[in-house]
Amino acid sequence: MTTSTRGAAKVPAVLVLEDGRIFRGRAYGAVGETFGEAVFSTGMTGYQETLTDPSYHRQVVVMTAPHVGNTGVNDEDPESKRIWVSGYVVRDPARVPSNWRAQRSLDEELRNQGVVGISGIDTRAVTRHLRERGAMRVGIFSGNALPDEGTMLAEVRQAPEMVGASLSEEVATKEAYVVPAIGEKRFTVAALDLGIKGMTPHRMAERGIEVHVLPATATVEDVYAVNPDGFFLSNGPGDPSTVDLTVVKAVLERKTPLFGICFGNQILGRALGFGTYKLKYGHRGINQPVQDRTTGKVEVTAHNHGFAVDAPLDKVSETPYGRAEVSHVCLNDQVVEGLQLLDQPAFSVQYHPEAAAGPHDAAYLFDRFVSLMEGQRA
Repeated sequence: MTTSTRGAAKVPAVLVLEDGRIFRGRAYGAVGETFGEAVFSTGMTGYQETLTDPSYHRQVVVMTAPHVGNTGVNDEDPESKRIWVSGYVVRDPARVPSNWRAQRSLDEELRNQGVVGISGIDTRAVTRHLRERGAMRVGIFSGNALPDEGTMLAEVRQAPEMVGASLSEEVATKEAYVVPAIGEKRFTVAALDLGIKGMTPHRMAERGIEVHVLPATATVEDVYAVNPDGFFLSNGPGDPSTVDLTVVKAVLERKTPLFGICFGNQILGRALGFGTYKLKYGHRGINQPVQDRTTGKVEVTAHNHGFAVDAPLDKVSETPYGRAEVSHVCLNDQVVEGLQLLDQPAFSVQYHPEAAAGPHDAAYLFDRFVSLMEGQRA
């Protein structure tokens, strides 16, 4: 990625998809060029949480909502210490942010962090194109002297693909840290950081859990050195087939209560013996309907995943760690959205129950994790 942070409002920009489709607009954020996987997000709010979600590493996010940036940017809502998206695509950016919590504009924040974006294009057309043809590599080029279309397309096609990408170590913490329990400490959880969002350990801390966030490279010894009551597998970017399963399998063998979300759901699925596969265009946004098959309830959920677990919906499966079943399913396309073991305390979901900035339908899953740890103590 090459960038400049000079004013971009009238600078021309071009979005080039790897199949040759081209959209022309204006620069938004930093001026330069960037590459990644083109994906779209259907959320109408919460763009600051989206931008700072490490799961979006090496992805160029297309916002389907036409107006973006209305509430500006503040220092309270980020889910990590930086913006992780490779590029940002909006139709009609706010000219002036209007919110009592705003400290600067979104355009300013993108420039400050060197994130190349494009505005003034038909994001509905881009989204329909991706829905029909699938997520693909993309480049955003901005500046007053742009390369010719053939050169830009060749550069896009040279960019790495998401299939086979091992990205967790690039986004995870390098040093372990602790998020203390709020109020009385009830449990200790070892959380494997594969791209964790800040709200996730906070949701556990609210329930009296002291969370030890460990690097993606943590060993079995590192996990059990904190004497955990439970083990947490976080969200994160990349292809789940690239992740080493040693730690997860050790946790399952010891029957330590386990809870995984998003990327963690895929990792648990692989540890149980299921395959994973690349979705055509993935699930991203804050309005995905999922049914909890254990209760029959339907919840509106926050998603960000391009891979899914290949597990049977119509039967209980035998695994090396006992019986397993699909606990949650997406009502839009029947994609597996959750797994649970029936013979030991382990479960996972494919979405984000911490849900900053919402919805909060799935917050009960943290209580379910607490119940598993309580049951293990009994």
